[in-house]
Amino acid sequence: MAPWLLGLTGGLGVMVASSLAFDWPHVSKVAVETKVPVAIDKTPLARTTHFVTSFAPVVKKAAPSVVNISTTRLVKQKPAMDFFNDPMLRRFFGNQFGDHNGRPHSLWEHSLGSGVIVSKDGYILTNNHVVDGATQIKVTLANHKQTYDAKIVGRDPDTDLAVLKINAENLPAATFGDSHQVEVGDVVLAIGSPFGLSQTVTMGIVSAVDRGGMGIEDYENFIQTDAAINPGNSGGALVDMDGRVIGINTAILSRSGGNQGIGFAIPSDLACNIMERLIKYGKINRGYMGVMIQNLTPSLAQAFNVPNQRGALIAEVNPNSAAAAAGLKNGDVIIGFDGKPVTSSRELKLSVGELQPGATVPVKVLRQGKEMTFEVTLKSMPQQGISQTGEQENHAATSALKGVTVTDITSTARSQYNLPPDLTGALVTQVDESSAAYEAGLRPGDVIQQIDNTTIKNAGEAEAATQNLATKHILLRVYSHGASRYMVVNESNTK
Repeated sequence: MAPWLLGLTGGLGVMVASSLAFDWPHVSKVAVETKVPVAIDKTPLARTTHFVTSFAPVVKKAAPSVVNISTTRLVKQKPAMDFFNDPMLRRFFGNQFGDHNGRPHSLWEHSLGSGVIVSKDGYILTNNHVVDGATQIKVTLANHKQTYDAKIVGRDPDTDLAVLKINAENLPAATFGDSHQVEVGDVVLAIGSPFGLSQTVTMGIVSAVDRGGMGIEDYENFIQTDAAINPGNSGGALVDMDGRVIGINTAILSRSGGNQGIGFAIPSDLACNIMERLIKYGKINRGYMGVMIQNLTPSLAQAFNVPNQRGALIAEVNPNSAAAAAGLKNGDVIIGFDGKPVTSSRELKLSVGELQPGATVPVKVLRQGKEMTFEVTLKSMPQQGISQTGEQENHAATSALKGVTVTDITSTARSQYNLPPDLTGALVTQVDESSAAYEAGLRPGDVIQQIDNTTIKNAGEAEAATQNLATKHILLRVYSHGASRYMVVNESNTK
């Protein structure tokens, strides 16, 4: 079974030639430095086994804060039938089947999702995949009487969260609960717009907590539920029996794409952390230690003298990283981070990602069986420079090598990509196939050595070099397949 993200997409658009221009407004992005008062109630849930005849009071409390989100995006499609290029066919049939001269066509695609109102003045929390690439976003309130144009405040693809803003007042804001207190067996309700059916409520229980390793997002700590969740539920609320939001519905595990009793929600604690940072900064800048970590197996725990098989084993410390500066070494087992115990590598990744660069935290390790504590000052995550989303519109960094993800070169990467031992630069790990960089020839495994004549030694320098470029034609020097070459990335048509 494959995981499915839950935005509902319909082929409701019209095929148009790529040379035509339609006056659709671009979705603007706003960044503000303010703290939104989010209602949070951490009172423990009163767990009883008495039979309940109705969940109507819970629905009346929570449902008004769940909205319907509709988006429009322009999708480029390559010609599906190249035989229309045949001169003989065109001689007899002309262009009645459209212009198939190799140029991509465009399709207006409409999608539906859900969102949760988090403040009376119009901040809304939803999934990133609901609004990703949208040229127009509209939000309809639960009463179906009011529809607003929405702006993107910020997006975080790594957790699949996004924050929108509408111009409204006195909205029914949700109350959030403490997802750390959620237990398996708790009764929950899922509220959203499955298949466009707004204000749909389904009931189930919490099937599991702390689900990760699903391959859905980079940072996973899902609440699993059997409450019916279907396409269109994305961004909607998972609420407890006090009507508090304990999760944001995100994905399902399904063979068919429909509900099969395995749904996933982003826990409210993680969602609120990301939301507050997006509202304040417009983007997520995660802390970065610079270590490659792995879970402990029984044999590894024995080899490294770890008595309880809990912790994150450092397989490699990146040079010039925060971990290296603090004194961490290969073979150290991290058992504590920022005063909290570490039981797995996934847990450590989540804890580091919740902190800002510049934060200094105590890291407790086991080194040859002895406990040691180091003070680590986190740096910025290298991948965020070029691949970061959510910046303000028209900022230079938003179009500089858009769709490209880079990281530092490690010894593992040198072996994997057969890179010379003395090669420096930013290793390309992902390139969006619709990006200008991909069209220019940049591919995963390439190493960026120069950006507009600026020498690049690592991913951090690549990030810095893309911040204030004055040109849309970006000159790169790239090491690829055993040799260096130059290429020009034309971002002039990138939006």
